[in-house]
Amino acid sequence: MKVLHINQSDSTGGAAIAAIRLLDALRAGGTDAHMLVLRSDLEHPGVTSMVHTRRQELRRDLKFLAEVFSYIPYEKNKRQRFTFSSGRFGYDLSHHPLVRKADILHLHWVNQGMLSLRGLEKLLSLGKPIVWTLHDTWPFTGGCHYPGACGGFTVTCGQCPLLKTPGEKDLSARQHKRKEALYENASMTFVGCSRWMKEMAEKSSLVKKDLKHSVGHIFNAIDTSLFAPAFDRQVVRQELGLPVHKKLVLFGAANMKDPRKGMDLLMRTFRNLYHTYPQLRDQLELVAFGKNASAFDEHVPFRIHPFHRVNFQKDMARLYQAADLFVLPSQQDNLPNTVVESLSCGTPVVAFRTGGVPEMIQHGSSGYLADAGKWRELGNGIISFLEDNQQAGIFAREFAMQNFESGKVASQYQGIYENILSGKDL
Repeated sequence: MKVLHINQSDSTGGAAIAAIRLLDALRAGGTDAHMLVLRSDLEHPGVTSMVHTRRQELRRDLKFLAEVFSYIPYEKNKRQRFTFSSGRFGYDLSHHPLVRKADILHLHWVNQGMLSLRGLEKLLSLGKPIVWTLHDTWPFTGGCHYPGACGGFTVTCGQCPLLKTPGEKDLSARQHKRKEALYENASMTFVGCSRWMKEMAEKSSLVKKDLKHSVGHIFNAIDTSLFAPAFDRQVVRQELGLPVHKKLVLFGAANMKDPRKGMDLLMRTFRNLYHTYPQLRDQLELVAFGKNASAFDEHVPFRIHPFHRVNFQKDMARLYQAADLFVLPSQQDNLPNTVVESLSCGTPVVAFRTGGVPEMIQHGSSGYLADAGKWRELGNGIISFLEDNQQAGIFAREFAMQNFESGKVASQYQGIYENILSGKDL
């Protein structure tokens, strides 16, 4: 059984990280698995890049720019430019040798110039079974990556709140109709990273119309031997140049200015804590990672230790090991790798009760869940888990071992592959 994973990148973005971890887990479990990517930064024996020459790099960049600029006339807000993909520009992968050899094609995140709808049509026309891990909602909507409160995807899309001129036949409605035609005769298995995403997909008119489109749920995998509790937290802090005897709260994202990540609410939370709990002023410091990590210095009174681009997983693990807790202020999220990583390191998580996050955090045991948008309540969670969180760390680690351990996740996907090839239901 040969399985080919297809993702836009092997390292950039949460989907890429999750896909590579799954690839490693499957290969370790004996599956003949490879990955085809458009952008490669890793030297990985199982990853093949489509780009090798300067000319190919230029073509890749032009397709990316064409995809972005083709959407600009429709966008309502440039800050939300990457919340919607029109799927107009991409590659035809149907003739690639790895695609031809594969028994199963496993899609992940394929936007921003990787696969156009035309390219997707070419793949589907091969008649090979498709497994599609749902890292966001784009595969079953008219174009949005997260719909927010909009439920248009359950019918036909249209009247899209992300578009400058919404209407019954707007870009989202047209793209929805195009996908409907593409999916009609395709054998596809959708897998949600969270039960929340699975249930969203089941509501989509693109999925629920056709019994051939089954939907499952499998958590993302993680190497629990790498992302593990620190033997000595003080030693880790010293190595990172962090204060040894302070309380440290960790937060971050690939792009801290992404509105969906909720950093504005987190800044309000920290300012409120500073003024409400004067004793914290000398006790608490913050650790931030990701693009624009330094941009929040002027917005919070606590000292911030910024770590910008963290290139290696072992370095990311050490940040969780150094922290007393991790805070996730996202307003809508699927199954964030950051929460998986933090729990696996035995670091409690404080977050909003949104998306797939409540499936990961045991409220009051391994972390704290505040109602979405309630930033004062988020602060209460931070306070409650700063004082005594040793037992919470134990609960967090146990949950990660039971649900995210790479071998267990790989076995679940291997079961899906075998069922598909034998003609059994999911």
